[in-house]
Amino acid sequence: MSDGEIAVGAADDFDDGDVEIVEVGRAEVGVIRADGEFYALRNQCPHDGGPTCEGKVEKRLVGEWGGPGERVEQRYGDDCIVSCPWHGWSFDLDTGEHIGDDSYVVPTYDVVVRDGVVYVQTD
Repeated sequence: MSDGEIAVGAADDFDDGDVEIVEVGRAEVGVIRADGEFYALRNQCPHDGGPTCEGKVEKRLVGEWGGPGERVEQRYGDDCIVSCPWHGWSFDLDTGEHIGDDSYVVPTYDVVVRDGVVYVQTD
């Protein structure tokens, strides 16, 4: 570990969808494993302050609409999202952007895995 990093835990202890909450300064940060990758986001929803990272982690649902009289063709995309458990606001794990309005953003942090340990970078 170096300055500017917080050890979270062993990478092998995380299954997809698992979340570990750590303190980064005065902020709670959720470290999430999804699709084999690690992400870190501030655990505070910009809508009402809910614990965003404690919500459901899943693939992003996307749709194509052909026009009037057509049904929306839905499928799950490649990106993973987390939905705040209080009111369902959903955020992209990689960018922290709200999936419907990118003017709402949950701050993200870089994550590294070194020697089998997950670290959140704080600077």
